[in-house]
Amino acid sequence: MDKRSPTAERHADLVRTALLQTAPTGMTLLELAAECGLSRWQTQRAISALKDSCAEKGWPPLIWTRERDYHFCASEPELENWERAWISERLTQFRRMLTSTLGPHLQLFPNSTWAEYLTAQVRAIESNLEMASNHQMR
Repeated sequence: MDKRSPTAERHADLVRTALLQTAPTGMTLLELAAECGLSRWQTQRAISALKDSCAEKGWPPLIWTRERDYHFCASEPELENWERAWISERLTQFRRMLTSTLGPHLQLFPNSTWAEYLTAQVRAIESNLEMASNHQMR
């Protein structure tokens, strides 16, 4: 991970403390901003830094869901559901890229090496995401 500024670390710690005080319920972005005395932008940056810190320190991941907003998650079923939703969202984004940008690019410029290369790469990613989204553990 890139080195974070002391300010980002301090803000991440403020967000972490606020979330731990409200656990197991979560907090919205605006609630976190108000509780920590940060702007929305600072809070978003703090959340990103905190996610990195959680990964580095082996803490439960910080996720956002509609039901619980931002919260620490140590539930395997909840994490798997969140990961499946994340994969599904990225799969939609990749498919949209293929149909709305790369397809027209290749129609306009059929000999574009770049567009052909990128299409092949995005299709490979799409295929992997599709397999992951359909994978069921037994």
